[in-house]
Amino acid sequence: MAQEIKIASTAEIPPGEMKLVEVEGEEVVVANIGGQFFAFANKCTHRGGPLAEGELKGEVVECPWHRGQFNVKTGEVAAPPPSRPIPTYTLKVEGGDIYLVR
Repeated sequence: MAQEIKIASTAEIPPGEMKLVEVEGEEVVVANIGGQFFAFANKCTHRGGPLAEGELKGEVVECPWHRGQFNVKTGEVAAPPPSRPIPTYTLKVEGGDIYLVR
């Protein structure tokens, strides 16, 4: 059975913004894109840059270290230098709360 872990409320993350949360010792970034929420690993696959400190441009997050880009919905690389995707996570939004589903 899937485990749901409350990680934030929808009010904490306005559209176009991101929030860094810790889930069971792992850093996860939650992004609000037009009222839809997406979660992905905080570590860039290029050199480990903190994606939560980067810039969210539509559906793409840009790493602050070397400007690599990832699609936050899929984790796929949108622009080099990274060559590997970032992990993404399943979320559930219910009653104003955001849950990570494991």
